[in-house]
Amino acid sequence: MDRDTMNILAIIASPRGMKGNTGRLLEEVLSGVGEAGGETEILSLATLKVQPCVGCDLCHKTGICSIKDDYEGIKEKLLACDGFILASPNYIFSVTAQMKALFDRCCGLLHCMALEGKYAAVVETSGGGEDAEVISYMERFVNTLGANSVGGIGSPMAGIRAFPDEANLYGRARTLGRELCHCIREKRQFPEQEPFLGAFRERMSGLVEIMGEHWVFERDYWRDRKG
Repeated sequence: MDRDTMNILAIIASPRGMKGNTGRLLEEVLSGVGEAGGETEILSLATLKVQPCVGCDLCHKTGICSIKDDYEGIKEKLLACDGFILASPNYIFSVTAQMKALFDRCCGLLHCMALEGKYAAVVETSGGGEDAEVISYMERFVNTLGANSVGGIGSPMAGIRAFPDEANLYGRARTLGRELCHCIREKRQFPEQEPFLGAFRERMSGLVEIMGEHWVFERDYWRDRKG
């Protein structure tokens, strides 16, 4: 990859797309990405079709999901990007149904920890707080994919596309966007995340080995990875 051109994929799961509060905060993070030389692509799950996982296990067997919708295209963009951003409003102390459907469909990526070496940031907004819980959940998902979490930003709303202490919030959001690019460029390490990543790596490779007769694609993936 040309380190002067970093490709950042932003996935927003608000039903309002970029028109809502989450979109407004994401705009500031993306401004920071642009300031640091990153090129961005936004995928709005409000305009894409990502159905719930049906548990058929075909992705584990072949590497390709059986459901014919937009998921495989999103997966390919995640695999191709240098870094990504996950953005969701807080819906009852979690992400939206749209984002959860995407998370569940990523089970093949998760089993292989296929985004190892990539970096991600998360964005969250809420009606009245409890932001840290949702940010932590999305950061943990980032780690299960094998990626490093650069950090997250969240805030309760103060109106339509408005927040308390906006100048401070937007400044931190732009800093997060710049930091995402700096981490990619510097290949920054996060030792505090390694215990989880290492334990989850052992867990997934062990699970796939147990199911190897049935999950052929993932079995071969891990065997090739281990050399």
